[in-house]
Amino acid sequence: MRQTLANVAVWLLASSIGLFSLPALAQTKTLRMVPHADVKILDPSFTTAYITRNFGNMIYDTPFGLDAKGVPRPQMVDKYSTSKDGLLWTFTLRPGLKFSDGSAVTAADVVASMQRWTARDSVGRAMTAAASPVWQTLDASSFTLTLKQPFGMVLEGMAKPSSYPPVVMPERLAKMPSSAPLTEVLGSGPYMFKRDEWVPGNKVVFVRNPHYLARSEPVSGLAGSKKPTFDRVEWLYLPDSNSAIAALKKGEVDYVEQVPPDFITALRSDANVKVGSTESRQALLIMNHLYPPFNNVKVRQALLKAVNQQKFLTAMGYPLDMRVTYCPTVFICGGPNETAVGAEPYRTSDVSKAKQMLLESGYAGEKVVLLVPSDNTYLNAEALMAAQTMRSIGMNVDMQTSDWASITSRRAKRDTPDAGGWNMYATVTSEFDANSPVNHLFLGAACGSSVPGWPCDKQLDELRATWISETVPTKRKQLLDAFQARAFEIVPFINVGQFSPAFAVRKEIKGIDKLWAGLPSAWMLDK
Repeated sequence: MRQTLANVAVWLLASSIGLFSLPALAQTKTLRMVPHADVKILDPSFTTAYITRNFGNMIYDTPFGLDAKGVPRPQMVDKYSTSKDGLLWTFTLRPGLKFSDGSAVTAADVVASMQRWTARDSVGRAMTAAASPVWQTLDASSFTLTLKQPFGMVLEGMAKPSSYPPVVMPERLAKMPSSAPLTEVLGSGPYMFKRDEWVPGNKVVFVRNPHYLARSEPVSGLAGSKKPTFDRVEWLYLPDSNSAIAALKKGEVDYVEQVPPDFITALRSDANVKVGSTESRQALLIMNHLYPPFNNVKVRQALLKAVNQQKFLTAMGYPLDMRVTYCPTVFICGGPNETAVGAEPYRTSDVSKAKQMLLESGYAGEKVVLLVPSDNTYLNAEALMAAQTMRSIGMNVDMQTSDWASITSRRAKRDTPDAGGWNMYATVTSEFDANSPVNHLFLGAACGSSVPGWPCDKQLDELRATWISETVPTKRKQLLDAFQARAFEIVPFINVGQFSPAFAVRKEIKGIDKLWAGLPSAWMLDK
């Protein structure tokens, strides 16, 4: 008996200090990832920040999902139909869908979520302007969309993967005011947010959603089954690039979402690491159109004339094989809507000419508050090059540095620059946020939208609306060219170059060939 008690005591001591675990319990399978930024906003319906979008993809699902070829496929929807005139759409949800708290997903939840999305997103707003959509429930599992005229992007909108994706949340949350981000997180996607383990500025933890109902089709893009192989996913925020790469090389983390450009070449020669890229991105300078000096189109044109894309991409550090020499379109070079119309006056940068244009604009030395991220190397380099470019033509630049998460919060403020607002920030946009007059995060921003920068041009809005409704390919192409020509006239933002970002994983990570469009989709991976 004494020996038995002694054995039990030894066993309890060993268990308490972690020498071994209960044999009946399986080891928790964990993916540790270094995200590109810290998560501060948890509501993907409130901000276009990619870190919040990525957070949302872990938690929420959408009615449709884009597959790897860009085709909308039913996701939460089981079946759907549309009338011959395209004015009535009817949708039925898959049976058995539940939120992570075990409550059933109903048509009322989806309708409220689609109403929230329609009011905020560029595709939703375009639908509203063109077709006056009305979402209604039929019963607990079915709902309709009624339009006053056909709208060709209904399914694309309901499958939108980024920048206000149409995530489905409980009706009570979807009906909350959209003027502030939601803080409660409840979705029906593959993972749950472990709020009790959240350490802002350090760690975000996700665990399997026990109520997630996967589709039977294989995963493709954001369509098909999202059944995860990992029980737990940890996002470990390491703003110091050296620390992040060292952790990867030592095997302390499995995945670095965005490899700092300076490390790409070295990691390519590391036998324990795999480096890849799955998308094209635009580097952009976003200007605040509400206040001087960028409320003056001539100032915006002058700065565009001074921009040298190769200098920006060189400063950002991307290897030659990961960048485009010169991209003359406001969309994506190599994409379906690439066009060079309107770009010719700005194809060659000319600082002397830009100085003259700035002088003629009436610029009076107004201060430019430039937001500079401290924790993202390539955005930091992009912002520093923006400061150098503006100063080269005589602009008065005030660089204000903070972490990227703080910038994504500050950029939403409409306050004057001297009262906590801003004049410019540097960012990047993914290809599916830059590939059409509607999908482009900033070109799709009609007058009155909530997109930071708040560009407004009625002619651009009219061209966008006409392009949406036009069905003849030749006329559609003409309208696209006219849209880009107008964009180069008013300069809603400045494209400073196109590149392909890199991610890196440990060699034992499987499934990276399935990763798509730059999304760190944990459910695609295994080890």
